[in-house]
Amino acid sequence: MEKDAVVLYPIAFMGHLTPMVELGKLLLRHGFSVTVVLHHCPFPDNNSVDSYVAAVAASHPSISFHRLPPVSLPSFFSDAMVASFELIRLSNPHLVHYLQSSSSVRAIILDVYSADAMDAAAQLCLPSFFFNPTSASSFVAFLYLPTLLTKSAASFKELGDHPIAFPGLPRPIIASDMPLPIHDRATAYRMALDQFGRVPLSKGILVNSFDALERPALRALAAGDCVPDKPMPPVYFVGPITAGVANEDQRHESLAWLDGQPSASVVFLCFGSIAAFPPQQLREIADGLERSGQRFLWVARCSSVAGKEESAALPATEPDLLALMPEGFMERTKGRGLVVKSWAPQVAVLGHKAVGGFVTHCGWNSVLEAILAGVGMIAWPLYAEQRMNRAFLVEEVGLAVEMRRNAEGMAAAAEVEEKVRWLMESEEGRELRARAADIGESARAALREGGSSHTALIEVASLLRGATIRE
Repeated sequence: MEKDAVVLYPIAFMGHLTPMVELGKLLLRHGFSVTVVLHHCPFPDNNSVDSYVAAVAASHPSISFHRLPPVSLPSFFSDAMVASFELIRLSNPHLVHYLQSSSSVRAIILDVYSADAMDAAAQLCLPSFFFNPTSASSFVAFLYLPTLLTKSAASFKELGDHPIAFPGLPRPIIASDMPLPIHDRATAYRMALDQFGRVPLSKGILVNSFDALERPALRALAAGDCVPDKPMPPVYFVGPITAGVANEDQRHESLAWLDGQPSASVVFLCFGSIAAFPPQQLREIADGLERSGQRFLWVARCSSVAGKEESAALPATEPDLLALMPEGFMERTKGRGLVVKSWAPQVAVLGHKAVGGFVTHCGWNSVLEAILAGVGMIAWPLYAEQRMNRAFLVEEVGLAVEMRRNAEGMAAAAEVEEKVRWLMESEEGRELRARAADIGESARAALREGGSSHTALIEVASLLRGATIRE
């Protein structure tokens, strides 16, 4: 008998693809066949996507991948957010053609940034669900954007540091913390309004978070406070959904190095799959780490562009670490510090007993991985909704301390030293790390049998299984 099939349709960025694939692995356990559909991706991150898909296909052959044919994207779509929305829309005919090929598809689960694919699903009378891979708190804010437009004529750029209250959230969000592409009420903003305005029209929403972490946001979503003019579909907190520890033929050098370090003594610095710093910032980080006296594991990636934080979201180049670091840095920190190029197995590193702190760009996947591991954070947001995540972690739940930067987005060596020492040495830092350990246990409990997220996923599976198959 053919299994009920579910199609997953993320946008082709690692931060969105990875949790969607992990959701697919969970749905396999509930007896579904799973296909991840990938739209054409012309962005520099595509090499990472290709490598990741190949690795998953090899290790989890039960998950199928289907690539839609390329589409022609107008050259004037230079903004990645706008281009992503347009790629989804232009790919709809190809998506319809693929979905028509299978009669067993029960539903399609869309990334919240691929809402225009609802048109393809509706054409085939196929139920649409949404998966939100970001924090629930930021999701509340994004869903409220159409309502906010009717209440204020000022753009986020014009509002600057003005706080904005969002229904159900315990604290306001500073306007300048909203994602940079929607600061002006230009194309990206208008397209985001349309995308998030369509989400409540789905059959259900899955959120990559858990009740103990974001209870106020869960209540706001469930009550529909953020979409006062529309009925809200069922909302399911199914997280934290994160990547597992990969089975590698050869253990990464960073893990072997961590084996020789004392328990909870190492600060881990890693800034996601696409962020890169200019050489000057790398040198400031190096100086700060050396002066802190703390043990560290640092994943270094360099760009050739200096400037504000948004410029960090650039294609990375392989750094010549010896040339970029202060003279003698490697030798002076030998034994208590390790610098690796571009990549380390983050989930395995965070789960290692030697790691006691994490300097992070506040990408939601990285945040959830740190939370599951019970590791306290130093927040260094770079792009997208990461400033919103920083505010949530620092001001609302007390799981991070902020790395402060100047007007050009640079963190000085003295600031790096101060925050690393604060987290690892001070009484307040120890209290933060204790909170992180506690919320880590709550995260693991949510995923265990009978836990809130485990139960929610069972409900989702039942809902998917009951969806009407097209005639």
